[in-house]
Amino acid sequence: MPAMGAEHPEIDLANPDSYVGRVPYDWFDHLRHEHPVTWHPELAPNQGFWAVTRYDDLTAIHMDWETYSSELGAVSLEELDDEQLEIRKSMLETDPPRHTELRRICSKRFSARGVGRYEDWIRDVARNVLDRALPQGEFDFVPEISRDLPIRFLCSIFTVPQEDAPQLISWGDQMIANQDPDLSRAVVDREDTEAYRLLPFRSPAAYEVFEYADRQRDQRLAEPEDDVIGALTVAQSEGILSEQDFHNYFGVLMIAGNETTRHTISHGMLALIEHPEQLKLLQEEPERIPRATEEILRWATPVHHFRRTASRDVELRGAPIKRGDKVVTWYTSANRDEEVFPEPYTFDVTRTPNDHVTFGPGGPHFCLGAHLARLETTILFQELLPRLTSIELAGPVERIRSNFVNGIKRMPVRVQAA
Repeated sequence: MPAMGAEHPEIDLANPDSYVGRVPYDWFDHLRHEHPVTWHPELAPNQGFWAVTRYDDLTAIHMDWETYSSELGAVSLEELDDEQLEIRKSMLETDPPRHTELRRICSKRFSARGVGRYEDWIRDVARNVLDRALPQGEFDFVPEISRDLPIRFLCSIFTVPQEDAPQLISWGDQMIANQDPDLSRAVVDREDTEAYRLLPFRSPAAYEVFEYADRQRDQRLAEPEDDVIGALTVAQSEGILSEQDFHNYFGVLMIAGNETTRHTISHGMLALIEHPEQLKLLQEEPERIPRATEEILRWATPVHHFRRTASRDVELRGAPIKRGDKVVTWYTSANRDEEVFPEPYTFDVTRTPNDHVTFGPGGPHFCLGAHLARLETTILFQELLPRLTSIELAGPVERIRSNFVNGIKRMPVRVQAA
């Protein structure tokens, strides 16, 4: 069986502590070069997984959903029993044709045309966020800028009050950052979370999210709205979604619509601070910012991995993958694959082509919010960079403890605004 080798016992991709101080790119480099498809053991009750680290293998897996299924879990490394699989199943944990049916409910609203009609509104929100943050001179970039824009836009397409934004952020943090004691009320690998085993991410915050979703649905039933929650409400009334489906769909949109874009923006700003020549280039030639957004997305890779489960025995690069084995595709590694990205550890805002897999490589699970994330990131930097005379870190950058989300939770900065 292909293995990492006893010469590197320190490699532990499953341990969330491995990502607190840094992303362990050296581990991924070693695996890509020496063990591109390798069996990775885990602590009980999990049984281990196949770690896939090369770009072309990740692409092949995500395009072949019949062999590498999402039905038995797609997000976390947690191994779920049949009851958990059924109750916690969201759009992410389905394959076509059911996945296609669920995706169709909101796909028009997240198309390029659907999000494009919000461009002026997003720009106005970005300006308001910056007008409030920049005069402070010294502040935490995450809560003041990168966390604020995506959630405020999410409130808009949900048609929920803007004053609900802080609560939505808190719930999203507690769920997706369920391994971080600063953000979660139930840290999954440190506390007994068995009482929450049927909830998404084993997070008690899901109870509150579901109650909130129900209130919003009831409002749409009383006064219909042509918005995202309205579309979910109609789908439930037509029998396409059960109540459980409605809850899980709402939760996925709430998290995905906020967390990933926020971390992309944070990592993008940090990269520009650490590469001042790239910041200067974008300030002098702002027409390059849309192209730079693609490099920011590659560099950030806000989600470390997604998981699939083999539906049949299959061989990949000589690895004997058995039916039922977990197969974990590491986006963090694929976006640094030197066979696809020359000088992958060089942050180059002019990089072209830039076929990163941050939104997935294609196929049925390509990120529903890709157009929105690109637009929000581009607009934020178009509005922010011309206002900066200087920007520097004013303290240590603190990362989220997670083997799933590549997030920054604190990033103090000092700025001089033009």
